[in-house]
Amino acid sequence: MKSLSAFTTFGLATGAALTLCLLPNLTPALLGQAPAVAKQATKQASKQKAVPAKAAPAAKATPKAASGTKSALDKPTLEAYLRHMEAWVPQINVAIDDPKPSAYLPGFSEVAVHISYQGQGKDEHYFVSRDGKSILKGDAYDIDKNPFQPNLDGLKTDKQPSYGTAGAPVVMVVFGDFQCPLCKVEAEVMRANVVKTFGAKVQVYFKDFPLESIHPWARSGSIVGRCVFRQSPQGFWEFHDWIYKVQDTIKLENLNEQVNKWAATVGIDPIQLSRCIENKSTDAEVAANIKDGMALGIDATPTTFLNGRKLVGALEWGTMQALIGMELEYQTKLAECEKACTMPGIPSLLPGK
Repeated sequence: MKSLSAFTTFGLATGAALTLCLLPNLTPALLGQAPAVAKQATKQASKQKAVPAKAAPAAKATPKAASGTKSALDKPTLEAYLRHMEAWVPQINVAIDDPKPSAYLPGFSEVAVHISYQGQGKDEHYFVSRDGKSILKGDAYDIDKNPFQPNLDGLKTDKQPSYGTAGAPVVMVVFGDFQCPLCKVEAEVMRANVVKTFGAKVQVYFKDFPLESIHPWARSGSIVGRCVFRQSPQGFWEFHDWIYKVQDTIKLENLNEQVNKWAATVGIDPIQLSRCIENKSTDAEVAANIKDGMALGIDATPTTFLNGRKLVGALEWGTMQALIGMELEYQTKLAECEKACTMPGIPSLLPGK
């Protein structure tokens, strides 16, 4: 298998395997650019060596900028700094949003940085101090708020396919790719076990995140899925299960033919479906899901959010079951605490209560 479509396996503390379909990293090494970049640099260095010494004046030490002249709130300055820090090659496009006051880190602004390369992209987030002198990368938490609140704020589930029970205490949002083999593994595990094990306590949503750079028909598959969903919300899940089942037989060239044969067996209007697919009527919906995923820092599939907790890769059922169970237990205790804390007549040691 080619390096750009290689699968990465990580080890969990529990000993369970975590596997995923991974986008090429936007750095020279994992993009496969390192050899080419190095070769180019070598050629340039050779040319420079060939120039007589007298034609190249001795390099002078670059004077340090005077104190107070640089600010990470200046976009060109921030971009130059991040390109060096993150080893982003010149071919990578960088777009920086205006800073917004951080809701989780007082005295800092949050800056979203959008990086893209050959049709693939990713969003990174940085915190910049008020004076522009300090940059922080990572997650900031408010002890009074849910640690996963930023993820919850970014998860948009309106008009998305779902199964399970609306209003369930545990909500799982899966960002998947119909051509990703590990998405198939997780989908089969979840469809067979989540509702069977937890009943009305869990609701599962699906959002498209096709990895187009390594999966040629993934986006087309997502467009088809959204077309089916427009006709029949329940029919989407039949399509979801079917396309993962026949994943190995699907190619970009035969996708529509296979879909039409399937549609005829499940009561989906083939003419309406074909028109939707041909016009790419749902491509904007797929694009919106991709944008949402990028804003959440997703660069691999499957990526699942369990009540906002980000889980990257296809978890074994034992691990997933334990995590759902832990979240249900937490939600139960939280509800009991809130009920006790708000129940009238209960004495409090806190002043003014």
